[in-house]
Amino acid sequence: LPPSSLLFPVSSAELQVLVPQLPVVALYGMDTTLNCSFSPVTPFNLSDLSIFWQVALTGRSVHAFWDGRDQLVDQGESFANRTSLFQSELGSGNASLLLRKVQIADEGVFSCFVKVQDYNKAALLVQVAAPYSKPEVIHRMDSNLRPGDEVSLTCEAYGGYPEADVMWQDGRGRNLTDNVTTSAVANEEGLYRLYSVLRVTVEPNSTYTCRLLNPVLGDEGFASVTITAPTPRPWRCSAGLGNDSAGRKRAHWAVVTRAGIGGGVPFTPPLQPKHAR
Repeated sequence: LPPSSLLFPVSSAELQVLVPQLPVVALYGMDTTLNCSFSPVTPFNLSDLSIFWQVALTGRSVHAFWDGRDQLVDQGESFANRTSLFQSELGSGNASLLLRKVQIADEGVFSCFVKVQDYNKAALLVQVAAPYSKPEVIHRMDSNLRPGDEVSLTCEAYGGYPEADVMWQDGRGRNLTDNVTTSAVANEEGLYRLYSVLRVTVEPNSTYTCRLLNPVLGDEGFASVTITAPTPRPWRCSAGLGNDSAGRKRAHWAVVTRAGIGGGVPFTPPLQPKHAR
């Protein structure tokens, strides 16, 4: 018998259509399966089975099946060549949809509509996510920094979705919320590049950490920067070593960076003390 004439069981009462209650997390650029099943009990013919996947908000067609085959004439252009059903499992009640190469625009609510004599539908939420690059702390340090001077530390990460939260912490793990400016810019694909600038007052041996939190994927690592002051060398006024034009001792600072799981920055060698001439 041809596939369309095979008989499969389905409930004679109201058809039950089941989808996951929790959001489906789909990774950007990867394939994902939107699970949908219906409850077969009494015999049915595949030619009598109709399945419609739609974008719930707009009713746009994602994938359609009836008369024993796919019907893609009205399929939304953005879904072309990216969807398929599990044909060999339709008779056992599997109406799941394979969605290939997930895009940011795929995020939203999808409806799974099934009809075999009776009909029903259910909706599920798709959340798209993309991991960010390793966080990096960018700094421009002056070797003549003195305690009390202000510096800017910039934390940068890119290629992620959705917009992540950036948290700054000091060496004791305390959150820093003052003097922080964070911005996010999306590219054509909808992926974000994050910039977060922290203005701090220089203190000896101070550590600052930038931590990235993706609302869907969770902690994506951290990058830290430590500003240290080397032990001053012996200094004599008659030689004028280590003094600026005002006759004050000049502090030479070093910057050391490190990264945690999911984050990374290159190591910057400590600045060597210089002698004034």
